[in-house]
Amino acid sequence: MMLRRPPALLPLLASLFALYFIWGSTYFVIRIGVESWPPMMMAGLRFLLAGLVLLTFLLLRGEKLPPLRAAGNAALVGIMLLAMGNGAVTVAEHQNVPSGIAAVMVATVPLFAMCFSRLFGIQTRWIEWLGIAVGLVGIILLNSGGHLGGNPWGALMILTGSLSWAFGSVWGSRITLPKGMMAGAVEMLTAGMVLLIASKLGGEHLLTAPTLSGFLALGYLSLFGSIIAITAYMYLIRNVPPAIATSYAYVNPVVAVLLGISFGGESLTPVEWLALAIIVLAVVLVTLGKYLFPGKTLRSVAAETPPGAER
Repeated sequence: MMLRRPPALLPLLASLFALYFIWGSTYFVIRIGVESWPPMMMAGLRFLLAGLVLLTFLLLRGEKLPPLRAAGNAALVGIMLLAMGNGAVTVAEHQNVPSGIAAVMVATVPLFAMCFSRLFGIQTRWIEWLGIAVGLVGIILLNSGGHLGGNPWGALMILTGSLSWAFGSVWGSRITLPKGMMAGAVEMLTAGMVLLIASKLGGEHLLTAPTLSGFLALGYLSLFGSIIAITAYMYLIRNVPPAIATSYAYVNPVVAVLLGISFGGESLTPVEWLALAIIVLAVVLVTLGKYLFPGKTLRSVAAETPPGAER
């Protein structure tokens, strides 16, 4: 078996920075953007622009368009992850859900993904079930009062988007997709078109021209939040263990909360701070469980534990 060479330090650090801080900052930038743009229109333009730029770059580099079946699969994944998942977050922030709270809710995606994995026969370790249980406590606390308690539709919207992202992630890992970044290009193009159609059907329209900050937010989300961050994620998936590549899931909410408090005038109640800590702990358990306890599924642990040994 060939050993994988460790990645160069600079690209590794740059990729981790992109996932931790760029993706973490997108929640705050979305909040700025929806002050000037209708939410589905902005999300649609974000992904359509990013997809067109990425597709053009790939074609100029000599890559070919993917087969129809692979492209269709990527289109469905794009709808579930980007159109429904990210689109729901964008609409919820337009309905005054604080960006930090939105990020904390989205941090539950790995918990839902673990549940959906069971539908495809993927075994779950006992520590991962523990993480799911802990995460549910955090979700209940987060929705018990404060910002989400007074905005049930916003909470439901983000929860639905997180479920869609989680299912799309699990299903997308088990189907044929275009190779490399071509999958991302197809996903973003599809999501952009779907969101713009939804914007039109929903009656969204610009009442006034977007402000400079609105255009800058759209540009940042398209270039940094979509193209650069996705490229960084693909680099990490190919070069480091998945536990490192997916560690953004418990860093992003912390970054988003701190940005919202520092620059957006947002605040968290003590209960929401507690919920943030609990959800981050749950995601850490689910993400790192398979590496801390390799091969220990719930079934195998039960088989190895003698009667009366439980504490």
